[in-house]
Amino acid sequence: MFDWITSTIDHWGYPGIFFLMVAENVFPPIPSELIMPLAGFLAGSGKLNLWLTILAGTAGSVLGTTMWYYIGLWIGEARLKRWAAKHGRLMTVSPADIDTAHRWFDRYGVLAVLLGRMLPTIRTLISVPAGFVRMPLPRFLVYTTIGSALWTSILTIAGYLMQSQYALVADWVDPLSKVIVALVVVVYLYRVFTWKPH
Repeated sequence: MFDWITSTIDHWGYPGIFFLMVAENVFPPIPSELIMPLAGFLAGSGKLNLWLTILAGTAGSVLGTTMWYYIGLWIGEARLKRWAAKHGRLMTVSPADIDTAHRWFDRYGVLAVLLGRMLPTIRTLISVPAGFVRMPLPRFLVYTTIGSALWTSILTIAGYLMQSQYALVADWVDPLSKVIVALVVVVYLYRVFTWKPH
């Protein structure tokens, strides 16, 4: 994964960063924690502009998460609860869980979107309840853009500042990204096998 991400950014530049960050939201096992620091390393070496790198990453992140907002809007809460009642084990979610999420989102929705954009896994999935509770799109875009820009900036600047350690990154980031993917699969399987309807 490390080599593929590096190659994509190196060959495509800003469109590559944009594409990878859209993909990161559509397919979460591609982590932004890997994409943006690598882009920052390249910016530090003079191949990319730091601020355009952050802009490309933020734009890709916002577009990717907005897709999930529309999926939540299209699915709707009633349909999601029917799916949960029928396929609760595979979804590892029950209708009661969805009710709880809705109540929580009604109370903390804006804060959830803002902070959720900076949390692994939650970063992508927070857009679904925003859609099915019908958070106004302009409000959703404002807060998801702020949260995405903050997270993207932190990762990119960290990579920019650590440019002298670039040769060491592959030694730990690539294995770490594989471990993250494996953990996601293990946690999901554990939830499937231990899931009980409420």
